[in-house]
Formats: sequence, C-alpha cells, structure tokens
Amino acid sequence: MTVRKIVLILIQVVMVLLLTCPIPLLLCALENATVVRIVDGDTIKVRYQGQDASVRLIGIDTPESRANKKANKDAMRSGQDVKKITAMGKKATAYVKSIVAPGDNVFIEFDVQKQDRYGRLLAYVYLAGGQMLNEEIIRGGYASVMTVPPNVMYQHRFIKAYKEARENRRGFWE
Repeated sequence: MTVRKIVLILIQVVMVLLLTCPIPLLLCALENATVVRIVDGDTIKVRYQGQDASVRLIGIDTPESRANKKANKDAMRSGQDVKKITAMGKKATAYVKSIVAPGDNVFIEFDVQKQDRYGRLLAYVYLAGGQMLNEEIIRGGYASVMTVPPNVMYQHRFIKAYKEARENRRGFWE
C-alpha cells in the first residue's frame, strides 16, 4: 500500500468521525456520566464509572442555598443577610435545574486536580449539545468566577462570560 493510499484512508476515517459524532469530536474523548441530581448551583451528583459521585464545578462559585458556616461567612464579608444569600443560592440552583436534569447524559473533563479535600470530583461538565455547564451558569449571571490554582484551564473564558453577564444585566445582575 502506498503512502498516498494510507493518507487517503486516514482522511476518510477522520471525515467519518467528524460527520458521525453527535457532538464536537473533542467531546467524544471526554468521560461520560449521567446526572443523578442537582445539589446546588455549583455542585451536581453524577453516575460516573458505575458509582455515584459529587462533582464540584471548577471555576465557579454560587451563593449557598442553605444557611451554614459558609453562608454566615459570606454574610459577614458582603454585608448581606443570610436569608438574602440563601435566596440567591436557591435561584442559582433553580437556574442549573433549568439547564440540566437527572438522567441527562453529560461529559466531564478534569483539570490538574481530580478531587478536592472533601472527595468531590473537580470537573468541567459539558452538556449533550457541547456547551460547558460551568460557563453557562456564569454567562446566565448566577455564578461568580472562582479560580483556585492549579485548576485554571478556562479562567479566561469564565472571566469573559462573567463580564458579559454583568454588562447584559443577567441573573443576579438584573
């Protein structure tokens, strides 16, 4: 077989993959998971590799949806009361539920660290249509950018989405 024939066959294989993959080719290589439930605005539970696992969405932070230590700390820092913070957290959770639901197939991508100190997976989550859930929550105006090195792969995308949400008065910026 000549080099030319091999190259033509490789081109045909790539074309078939590009035309038959239901989502962008990049996402075909990501790890598959199924949404089990939405925990809050920045955490979901998925079925991954045969087990249920909590996934903390990398690069974003939403208000707490329950009164807890972090909500109290955020209230002290921001000057807002805990009830307002938890109301915002419930709105963020509802927004996430409007985008993704239990039973949905998603794709997860890890950055440098795969887990946090609580044992949750740290991931970028992609919807079946190819949109990144983390970025969509920021773009919708329901999350702030929270970059924690070394997991900074999409920091610039998130900052751009955050500015867009504020400029267009979406979500919490209405």
